[in-house]
Order: sequence, then C-alpha cells, then structure tokens
Amino acid sequence: MPNSIITGTGSYIPTRNVPNDFFLKHAFYDDDGTQFSTPNFEIIRKFQEITCINERRYVTDDLNTSDIAFMSAEKALEGVDRESLDYIIVGHNLGDVRADNNRCDMVPTIAARVKHKLGIRNPYTVAYDVPFGCPGWLHGMIIADYYIKSGDVGKVLVIGAETLSRVSDPHDRDSMIYSDGAGAALVEATNRPVGILSHVTRSDTFEEFNLLRLGKSYSPDSDGNQLYLKMDGHEIYRYAVKKVPEAVKQSLDKAGLTLTDVEKIIIHQANQKMDEAILKRLFKLYGVKDIPEHIMPMTISWLGNSSVATLPTLYDLLQRGKLNNHRLHTGDIAVFASVGAGMNVNSMVYRMP
Repeated sequence: MPNSIITGTGSYIPTRNVPNDFFLKHAFYDDDGTQFSTPNFEIIRKFQEITCINERRYVTDDLNTSDIAFMSAEKALEGVDRESLDYIIVGHNLGDVRADNNRCDMVPTIAARVKHKLGIRNPYTVAYDVPFGCPGWLHGMIIADYYIKSGDVGKVLVIGAETLSRVSDPHDRDSMIYSDGAGAALVEATNRPVGILSHVTRSDTFEEFNLLRLGKSYSPDSDGNQLYLKMDGHEIYRYAVKKVPEAVKQSLDKAGLTLTDVEKIIIHQANQKMDEAILKRLFKLYGVKDIPEHIMPMTISWLGNSSVATLPTLYDLLQRGKLNNHRLHTGDIAVFASVGAGMNVNSMVYRMP
C-alpha cells in the first residue's frame, strides 16, 4: 500500500497589513445591540492580551478566495506537470465573496475555478471543494491520503483558502481575530515508510454544532439581511482545549508513537492562548511536565486567524525557512491538528521524507 508525502508547498500572504489600531474608531456592540461603554483602546488591549494578535492580513479589493487559492497552488506546483494531477481539493467555507458584495459565491466550486486558472485541460483532474470549517485543509489532506492508499491515485493538490475579512462584522469584537490567506500542498504517492502515518477526525454536531456560525450584524442599525461570522468564544475555547489533545493522542496511538517522538506540533492558528492551553493539556495526558520550547511554531501574532489557510501557510513558511529557528528534517515526526465550525476536529501524524 503506497504512502502519501508532501512534495511541494505554496502560500499567499495578502499584502494589506492591518494593525490592531485599525479598529480604534469602530463602534463595537454586544450581541443584544448594546454598545460597549469600555473605550476601544481597552477592548483592543484585552483582545491582544488574550489572542496575542498584533496584526493580520486582508486581501486587496481586486482579489478573491479563488484568486489567492490559485496563487498558492502555482507555488506548490513549480516544476510539476499540472495535467498529471488526479485531484484538486480546496478547503474553504464561504466561497468567493466580492469586496462590494458579501454574498457567498460557490458555483462553480472554488476548486473548479482554480483548475481553470491553472489552465488544466485534463478532464480526469477532478476538482471539488471541502467546506469543513477551519479543519478543511487538513481534512482534504486526509481524503488525499485515502485516495493515494487506494493505489489508483498518484497526485493530489490540497488547498486551503479564505477571505474572512469580507464576512467579518465590523461591530463585533471577535472580528479582530479574522484574516485572509491561502496555502497549498502537493501530495504524492511513495513506497517509502514516510509521509502520512495516521489520522483521526471527529464531528460533534449534537450540542456544539452552532458554536461558530453566520448571523446578522450586532449593530442596531443593521437591516439583518447580511450575514457575518459569529462565534461563542468561551465555549469554543473549552471544547478545543478538551477535544484537540484527545484527537492528537489518538492519532499518535494509531501510529504507534508517543508524544516524545514528536518534533513539531503544527496547530490551527486561532488564538495563541488557546493553542498554549491545548499544548499544556496534551502534555498532561502523557504525564510530561516539561514542554519543549520550540515544539509549536506560531504565526497568529502577525497573520491572525485565516481559517483553513493557517495550517498550509504555516507549513509552507516552515519548509521555506521563514519561521525563525523552526525546522523539520528527514525522519522528524510532525503532528498537524485543527478545530473549527461543525464542530470538527482532526489530527494527522506525518514523518518527514
């Protein structure tokens, strides 16, 4: 049975840098339409303290999700015959949302648009989307692994792209978390004992399904016809801190490995304090007190939360030597983990080729 390895990566980081003081003049309201009496500078200070986000990136008005997904794909496919791709899988949640119209446009699929932009004529390069919340790119990787292990597929391009700035309520404090971006990975078959070793996915849709959703603006002047991202932050935090470590441990158990075998934990960049709490609980599950200083690379302080794009962007930057002292070498074990709307959680164990 063949294994799946990542042979190429790419990412697109938007050029528009948005620092926290961008929000100083915003009017923030509670979910009942009451304006907060706390000064904005204090709201922003508290936000930065909790999330560790100093700035984020937004796309310029001329770009959309399919555009930046294509840009990241081009980098991942450098030197590769595009016509040889078996699948193009794009993880996203909201499709193309134009700067002048925040309606979600998903017909045709973002994957179909990317394939078109790449100029691929092969009708057997199958292109489709995976709307799976923030874990969408990682779920695309898991699907790619299943395809490759079938023995009939050799190359799968997996992309994560989102333009959350287009669906962020300017009157909601939580909007400061969101950002835009795209990342891609080319996955190929190999007979070597490397690459994707195991994975675990779970969906909690009984009580937690609506913790992250679309809803009307918090502004009392809103007509209610436009939808924006909304979340129950405290409940998501509690859910993630409990469920993500469990999924990581399950995936390591399936691979016959333990936490001390892991060189890097590549986790969804949603909230640095939350990620640190997840890491702490994971080590507690193994009874390990000392957490290695460089085990969890972070990009959230300057890139914010770009949903499905955070993991592939982080991995691309890591592979290109752009994350300070973080490196992965042949034989190293990395764990990818994500959590998001659904609520969905997944974890993947990967041995560097």
